[in-house]
Amino acid sequence: MIPLSWYLVFSAALFSIGLFGVLSRKNAIAILMGVELMLNAVNINLVSFWRYRTPELIAGQVFAIIVFAVAAAEVAVGLALIISIYRRRNTIVADDIDMLKF
Repeated sequence: MIPLSWYLVFSAALFSIGLFGVLSRKNAIAILMGVELMLNAVNINLVSFWRYRTPELIAGQVFAIIVFAVAAAEVAVGLALIISIYRRRNTIVADDIDMLKF
């Protein structure tokens, strides 16, 4: 059986990669991909703690499903906003997107 610490280290590494992607990228789609990596790291934590702490309860799986639903909604709204901004500004570079200036 794989120890809990391995899952936590993997999740921390995945979260760190996602955070680096969010902070270092200028492309809006790459920023969304970094956020998705961070949400997947949270799901790994939820499921691993559920498995090692209380496998008889279903709470860990329910929380993971909620995070999946939030991630899907974030992608749908984020991509819709990016497509709208691209049609208006012809760019998806995050530094060039400031909608208060026309």
